[in-house]
Amino acid sequence: MSRNMLVATIGVAVVVVVYILGFSNLFATEYRSDAAKAIQNIVQPPPTLDKVDYDTRLLALAHVALSTTTSPSDQVAFTVSTSSPQATRRLWPVKTVYPNVGAILPFKRIVAYYGNFYSKGMGALGEYPTDQMLAMLGAEVKRWEAADPTTPVLPAIQYIAVVAQMNAGKEGKYILRMPDDQIEHTLDLANRVHGIVILDVQVGMSTLQHELPQLEKYLAMPQVHLAIDPEFSMKFGDPPGTVIGTFDAADVNYAADYLAKLVNDNKLPPKILVVHRFTQKMVTNYTQIRPLPEVEILMDMDGWGSKAKKNGTYTQVIAPEPVQFTGIKLFYKNDLKPPSSGLLTTGEILKLTPAPIYIQYQ
Repeated sequence: MSRNMLVATIGVAVVVVVYILGFSNLFATEYRSDAAKAIQNIVQPPPTLDKVDYDTRLLALAHVALSTTTSPSDQVAFTVSTSSPQATRRLWPVKTVYPNVGAILPFKRIVAYYGNFYSKGMGALGEYPTDQMLAMLGAEVKRWEAADPTTPVLPAIQYIAVVAQMNAGKEGKYILRMPDDQIEHTLDLANRVHGIVILDVQVGMSTLQHELPQLEKYLAMPQVHLAIDPEFSMKFGDPPGTVIGTFDAADVNYAADYLAKLVNDNKLPPKILVVHRFTQKMVTNYTQIRPLPEVEILMDMDGWGSKAKKNGTYTQVIAPEPVQFTGIKLFYKNDLKPPSSGLLTTGEILKLTPAPIYIQYQ
């Protein structure tokens, strides 16, 4: 072999050694990394909804005793009209679509403080100094944890982001939209209590179609949910506060569909849609309301009065027209007006059928 050929052979060998010791280790590492990820995906599949736990909790809220001979899913009743041949004697729990994984309800009970930072008369959020208000909310959370140890409690800051007004305003919509800095403050408070935000919308003479897109940057956040208030939906031209307003199932479904799109577009866990109600006419065509895998719908009884009056409204308005979940509002002041004997206790509320999974304080 000539000297030149020997030098060339040695050069090739050096390159091969360098490749084996260097780049081949890199490629091997990358290959092992990809392989490890593949194995991890096989060993740890994507999380799924625990349907047995979900159904068991629904039955507990409806005070239905678990049977030892059938599964919880078989015991969850279908809610149908009385004219249907499939009609059942019990309305609760409602058997509708299962939510996507990550759903809050019924795995946690929400305890919310409600109001507006600009007003002391609209609820706890604006009535008390921040630290005092958060301490009060924390005390209510602990009270509910003690009342029902089987259901974890999730605190919420429920802020009225669109407020109905007696004044028509520049747009003639009889509303006042809150500035971003106030909503940012709401987000900060929820973060302090490790809770969620519920943005409350009173449309006045506007519409959900006009108002919800203006809140989209917040509603697209995973910790932000929505409440809509039929009382201040003035479809027939009356100024807010002069008559009780109304939403139809079509309005509720629009809000649910809007939230569902945000969930899908942003890969979010399910949203909660709270619908306030204390009269029959506030929500029409309830049988047409459609819960979605992306949106859990909750009907909240927010009328005030004595214990007897609140119990009556709940059993006459909320319970007979089931949608998916229920809630109840407690008024620190209005519920104590004579002839009141005090606020409903946690025990009295838990005895309602179905037991509310959402508790709001104003």
